[in-house]
Amino acid sequence: MAGKFEVYKDKAGEFRFRLKAGNGQNILGSEGYKAKASCMNGIESVKKNSQNPDRFEKKSTASGRFTFRLCASNGQCIGVSQTYESESGCDNGMKSVAETAPGASTDDQS
Repeated sequence: MAGKFEVYKDKAGEFRFRLKAGNGQNILGSEGYKAKASCMNGIESVKKNSQNPDRFEKKSTASGRFTFRLCASNGQCIGVSQTYESESGCDNGMKSVAETAPGASTDDQS
């Protein structure tokens, strides 16, 4: 099964997307967007920026876990990951986004 972007409305009525890997696991989530068109632009930005390793920012948490975020060329964050127990798991998450995003379909659930 190929990966996909799911577009949905959150409880505040904003549009969001999440990128799911082929196994159905969430690998990246977005901020809230007021307009659906902006959310769709965010998806296109993930597809493009995920191909540049320099756009990923890995961070460690106070509890010793790891997360990453994907940023656009202007520095704006366009997606955040879950929290990983290990640095290698986080690295695999970044790799999964880079491999999945470009060919992922979009499932509009909003």
